[in-house]
Amino acid sequence: MQLANTPITEHCFQHIPFFLKRDDQLHPHFSGNKARKFMVLLDGHYPLVQTLIGYGSPQANSLYSMAALAKLKGWKLEFYVDRIPTWLAEKPLGNYQAALDLGAHIIPVAESHLHPADYIKTVRKPNETCLFVPEGGRCQLAEYGVSKLGAEILAWVQSQPEQKFVVALPSGTGTTALFLHKFLSQYGIEVITCACVGGKEYLTAQFNLLGESSHPEILELENKHHFGKLYQQDYLIWQQLNQQTGVEFELLYDPMMWRCLLEWYPKNQDKQLIYIHQGGLLGNASMLPRYQRKYGA
Repeated sequence: MQLANTPITEHCFQHIPFFLKRDDQLHPHFSGNKARKFMVLLDGHYPLVQTLIGYGSPQANSLYSMAALAKLKGWKLEFYVDRIPTWLAEKPLGNYQAALDLGAHIIPVAESHLHPADYIKTVRKPNETCLFVPEGGRCQLAEYGVSKLGAEILAWVQSQPEQKFVVALPSGTGTTALFLHKFLSQYGIEVITCACVGGKEYLTAQFNLLGESSHPEILELENKHHFGKLYQQDYLIWQQLNQQTGVEFELLYDPMMWRCLLEWYPKNQDKQLIYIHQGGLLGNASMLPRYQRKYGA
């Protein structure tokens, strides 16, 4: 079961040479940045825990990763959502279907008129047999696994000819980028990211909630980029990435980061880029048909 030391491969995209940390190859079920965030839960000893509890979107990467984690640990997963769209309930796919296949209990709470987090706190009321994980894994627990990722990157960098290495990855809550920055900045390795959910101010606020005053650099596009909205340029970037690298990327986060990097690189050609593939490919099962309906193949 491969849960560390993923390979680093060499590629070029739009004349940008880069190395790719293949965290999509961590494990058939437990992969990507969520696997790194939840690694402490996999490695740790929790004798009282019987139920893992989380919340978010019914198509969230975290849902699938938590379902895989619960399966590996022999726990039950309760994952609370606002609602499950009728079309998804009738024809499950992507992260939702995969989580169901792993035994997840996905519970809609819209009729309670409570946010899933409030529902868990006031109605579900987890006890000592439950382990609660905040949405997207934004918590101090994530530092354990992300630091291990940082150590793998550092060991590889130290085996290479001396260069100015920069690590790049997109951010939702920013947890992975923040703890990578905390670890790698000690060794002079820069981390850059972009705010896929909300803007720069939102992402900075997320960093501050985790109690860290030193943050990775946040790249921004010239125009506001709305999370989950379909952009033809994102779709084209994704297609070109797949074609030019021979690697499938995910459609929700990676295109925005690469659009930022295409603007960043001309002024930073003296730096060697390491891009972190964060998995999330099951999400393409629902995102790709949306793009194809709007823009064609």
